[in-house]
Formats: sequence, C-alpha cells, structure tokens
Amino acid sequence: MSADGNAAKLTRMHRPQRVHYHQGERSRLCTSATAELFDENSPRIRRDIIRIIAQYLDSQGYTSTKVTLYDEANVKQQRENNFISDVVRLRAAILDGEWAEADRICSSAYLKDKKHILYKVYKQQYLELIEDNESQKAFATLNKHLKPLESQQSLQGEFRDLCYLLTTKSIQDAPAFRNWDGVASSREKLAEYLQNILEFEIVGRESEDQHLRPNRLVALLRQAVAYQIESCQYHSEAIPLVPTLLSDYAPVVVPNAEKRSFAGHLGNVKCTAYVGRHGRYVASGSSDNTVRIWDTETAECAAVLRGHTSRIWDICVDSAGSTLISASGDSTVKIWDIRDLNKPQCTATVTAAEGSSGDVYSVSLNPLESHVIMAGYDRTIRLYDRVTGRVVQTFHGHELSVAQAVPNPLGNLIISGSKDQTIRFWDIMSGTCVKSLRSHLGEVTSVATSDSGMLLLSSSKDNSNRLWDLRSLKRLRRYKGHQNTSKNFIRSSFVGDSLVVGGSEDGMVYIWDRESTKIVQRLVGHRGIVYDARWNPKQGILCSASDDWTLKTWWFDSSRPDAILHQ
Repeated sequence: MSADGNAAKLTRMHRPQRVHYHQGERSRLCTSATAELFDENSPRIRRDIIRIIAQYLDSQGYTSTKVTLYDEANVKQQRENNFISDVVRLRAAILDGEWAEADRICSSAYLKDKKHILYKVYKQQYLELIEDNESQKAFATLNKHLKPLESQQSLQGEFRDLCYLLTTKSIQDAPAFRNWDGVASSREKLAEYLQNILEFEIVGRESEDQHLRPNRLVALLRQAVAYQIESCQYHSEAIPLVPTLLSDYAPVVVPNAEKRSFAGHLGNVKCTAYVGRHGRYVASGSSDNTVRIWDTETAECAAVLRGHTSRIWDICVDSAGSTLISASGDSTVKIWDIRDLNKPQCTATVTAAEGSSGDVYSVSLNPLESHVIMAGYDRTIRLYDRVTGRVVQTFHGHELSVAQAVPNPLGNLIISGSKDQTIRFWDIMSGTCVKSLRSHLGEVTSVATSDSGMLLLSSSKDNSNRLWDLRSLKRLRRYKGHQNTSKNFIRSSFVGDSLVVGGSEDGMVYIWDRESTKIVQRLVGHRGIVYDARWNPKQGILCSASDDWTLKTWWFDSSRPDAILHQ
C-alpha cells in the first residue's frame, strides 16, 4: 500500500462516528515520543530533507531553484568531505605520536570549530607531556589550548585536576585520572573515539543511494495531517478537508453542554482570557476588584491577584502564559508575573496620564508582545512600552469613551470601538486616524480580528454583531438574535474560521455560523448577563463570564441528541 493509502487508512481506522473522547495520557506519550523519532541534526536526515525538497521543486517546475539548492548543498558537502579527510589524518598522527602534525591538522578550517574534538586531542597531548616530565611544554599547552576549551571537560572538576597534575609525581595522583593506563592505551581510546565520528559521518551518506519514492514530501505531509486528525479530541463521520499546513489541524466544534462552573468571585465577572496557548488555566476579571486564575479541569481557583481598587474591565495574557495584564476602573493598568501561581506578583502599575482620569476599559498586547494597548473613559488610546516603562504614543480623536482597542495582526494599526458609534483605524507610528467606520446605530462595545487578519468583528448596542472585510472595509455579515442595548460591555469573538460567539443580556451564550449568520447554538446556564465568551482550540472548550458572579466552560457532549461537529 502507498504512503498516501496508509495515511487515509490511519485516519479511517481511528475515527469513531460522532464520538467525543479525550486522549489524555496517550496523547502526552505520543507528543513526547515524537521528539525521539529521529535526530534532526543527523547528516543523513539533513541530506534526506534536501533530496525531498529538491524532488518537490522539480515536480512543480522550479528547476532553477532546485539547481541552486543542490549547488549550495554540494558546497556544504565538500566541507564535510574535507572534515572527514582531516579526522582520518588526525587519527593516524595521534596513533604515531606525531604531535606537530596533529597541531597543524587541528588548526585547519574544518576542525578549528570542533571544540569537543580539540579538547580531547590537546588533553592527550598534555597528559603525554606530563608523563615525560615536560612541565614547561605542558604548562604552555594548558594555557594556550586547554584553558579556552574548559567548558568541554568530560567530567566535573577534570580541568582542575589537569592543573593539579603540574604539581604531582604521577598522573594517577589526580582523582579524574586514577584509571590512566599509559600513553599507548589512551592513544588507542582517542583513535577509537575519532573512528566513531568517522563512521557516523560516512553512514549518513548511505541514504544517497536509496530510491526516493515519488511525491515523497506530499506523502509525508498527508501522514502528518492524518496523525493530527487521529490525535484530536473530536471526530466526525466525514473525513475533514484540512485548509492549511501552517498550523496544526483543530476541528471546530459547537459546544452544547456545560462542563465546569467556576464560583468564588464576589461580584459580576466582566472578562475572561486563557492563560497561554494551551489554556490549562483561565483567568477572569470581576467587579470585586480581583483577577482570579482557575484550573480548567478541576474548576479550582489557583491564584487571586489583588491590588486594584475598583472593578476589572478587561484582561489579556501573553502567549507564554507568564504575564497577565489587567485594566481597571481605578484608572490603572497592572502587569502581573504569573509564572508561579503560588506567588503572583504585580511588576508594574501604569497610571493614566496627568490630567486624565476615569476607567480603563480595554487592554491588549501588540503582536510582538512588546507594547500594551490601553483605552477607556477619557476617549484616549495609549501605547505603553514594556521595556522602557513609559507611554510612547497616544491616539486622540474619539468623541466618547473607547470600549475596546486591539492591534491588527501585522501590528501596524490599532483598531478601536467607541461609545461614539464609530470604529477607527490608527497608524501606530504617527498616531493619526487613517480611517473611520460609522455603520452601527449604537455604541460599539467590542472589536476583534480573525486569526487570518482578513476579517473584523464588531459588537454594538444596536443588538447586532457585524463582520467586516479588513482589506476593503466593507460590511459583510450581520449577526442578530441576542440582546445588547443596556449599559453593559457585551463582547463577541471568533471561534476558528467558521463560527462567531458572543454574550447577551438574556443570560445565554450565542454561537452563529459565520457565513450563513444562522444561530447554531444557544448555551443556557448563566443566571445573568453574559459579558464575554472566549474559545480555546487546544482544549476544545468555550469560556463565558457573567453577571451571576460565575465563569463557565462549555464543551461538546456527544451523548446529547443535538451533538454535531461544525465542518
């Protein structure tokens, strides 16, 4: 059976029909094992990769690029051939005790960077000089050659014992060299070490004689995608069509059941954000002036961040899950180090500029995570440099308070939504407004960009969420059915490439099909306004924040009659 056939067979064999399951320990074992499947630095593997890439380039008609690739590879191969030649000559010189020749070979362009080899060679030379009572020459070798290579020592304290040998009567007097058994034996051991290096390099050439199967790159990619699909938590009856190879496959599911409820806040929960890409933890900001971090599996509170003196309007977390940033009604933004959840620390407090006051409603990070974007009641957007610890740009122009401000995926623009019913686009370098959209009939309560960077989603108190094309700035879709008219920040966001999710004043979480605008799910469980809802593709769960003082996660329960996967 062909490689493509094996990939398809693997996918079919391991896909139960409409079954939800968690791989758990098995997935972790598979993930850890993949790092040991092959050595990416092996010369043989490197050559295999080059041959596969060249085959693909040739099949696509990129013949000139293929020739260039092989030209560059041959230059590198010539260097490897010279390296092998030098190691062969070095091995012979050591066995014969020709140390002048060994010194000359070690200074060649192909060996001078191989510090592990040089250290062993000069150590052998040094020990022989000690054995021959050539103390002055031994001291010179120690200072000139071995001292710069001290980091290559085989055992802790070995270099110290090499220095100690200058004062001993016998090499065996130093602890690291008690097993020294003479010049001849140690030369043979060093020669054997060099022989192993030669065999490792030469064996790597054997793959060049192997037949390269047709379309090998595509076959390997299909196998990789089949493995990703098989390892997913969620499976559907139909074989999915993977739209991109730039990220791991993750099916979009429509949550249909409550998974966990997180209780502990003493006020309504305004916002939520996952901690890190994997989302093992989720954070929430509340009107009780605290941020809490929760374990998504156990629903236990792992940390409470205290320091704000008013409600928390918005939070964001960096991609590594090490830093959390909170925006508050006390006119400040706080930056927290959350690497140790037992001892979270506030590392910086950013106060509104002199003469400005009022709630900070929004906080986000630019794509490089080097700057914090903050906006709020005073109608101003500010760009804070995390390195210098100061505001480096301000953006003025909104007529009323700014509900949310986020960067575009390229990081050259900031997009903001305001109570003045406009969406504005700001040039991050000049601070000027380059475009303004006025289509909503109510206050704009949130803005969000898609992962592709092509789409913008906005929410408004006109009871609608709207989809925009960021390239043409044309309105594409309108999502209705929820309630958003009162004095609340109801926010919406994307779920993968095909769904839109948002909160509502009727206490439900609404999920729409992005293209048809139809409501595909209403999640019932909260007893108050749902302010915010966020999707995590790694965990396959949706998290919502509510006026009922709770945070809830939602997932796909295959046992329910309405269980569907959204393809």
